Amino acid sequence: MDVIPLEDEYLFTPAGDPSKPHTAQFYAFNTEIVLSAFGDEETVRAGFADALAACRRFEHLFSRTLSHSDVTRINTAGGKPVSIAEDTARLLEASLGYCERSLGVFDITMGSVTRLWNFVQGVIPTEEERMGALSHVDWRGVHVRTCGDGFEAWLDDPLAAIDLGGTAKGFIADALVDLLDAAGIRHILVNLGGNVAVRGGKPGGEPYVVGVRNPKDPASMLCTVRIADGSVVTSGLYERAFELDGKRYCHILSPKDGLPISTDAESVTLIAARSADCDGFSTTLCALGIEDGLAYAKTLPEITGVVYIDAENNVRSWSR
Repeated sequence: MDVIPLEDEYLFTPAGDPSKPHTAQFYAFNTEIVLSAFGDEETVRAGFADALAACRRFEHLFSRTLSHSDVTRINTAGGKPVSIAEDTARLLEASLGYCERSLGVFDITMGSVTRLWNFVQGVIPTEEERMGALSHVDWRGVHVRTCGDGFEAWLDDPLAAIDLGGTAKGFIADALVDLLDAAGIRHILVNLGGNVAVRGGKPGGEPYVVGVRNPKDPASMLCTVRIADGSVVTSGLYERAFELDGKRYCHILSPKDGLPISTDAESVTLIAARSADCDGFSTTLCALGIEDGLAYAKTLPEITGVVYIDAENNVRSWSR
């Protein structure tokens, strides 16, 4: 099997066998992206190239660190309205909806707090720093509106900071599946570093099998989810964490105190028709803990299944 570099940006691996998918791999959003599809090689190759271009565009719109992204321009505009792309407006509106339904445990304006932490170097902000940053956290101060033929957004608090890291990958995964489907590709798997979205199952009618990682050994799988159409997204404390003086600090921070959440869930995996819903509710269901999270998931019509794993690797699941 040949692995062919395209434009030095991603690797395209042709199937070489009709029973196997074509694949592409590239890096975006600080994670590895894997695309997989069955079908005519020329059609799939063209679709993958369009998907790569879409990812580059999304990264330049949604990134919190790129200086000219829509998000950065909103965060640095001093509260003034900023012209934004339609995709940014759609993602912001959807994200505000997930904040509203999060029971107070998810807020996209946590950027002022998250930038104080460094989970690579093990940097912990002081209480004074946290409290100061938390005074600028309130998703209700984010506004989006149409403006002529375009869109604009602004912040009530000039010192607030939007961070779409908790919602963007799901939005993008859905967009990539829709893009590939529109290109005439019927058997699709998109994996954005663990955000998995599929459509059309496998050519023989079998569903895709998506692994749920073992929190104690993330290189292995503890269980699997079988799905032909929809998305599977996992949020886990093990994904980014560090230990200091015998205490573990995870990357999911509480809007109430700016500290890592306290939960009995090591990970939560959500299943839904749209990856945006999996991503948008995953932080909330992880933060709520297993019992409260399962109860709340049952009230969410978008969510069709949940898999919780606790610190002892016990699995609790529910599906409609």
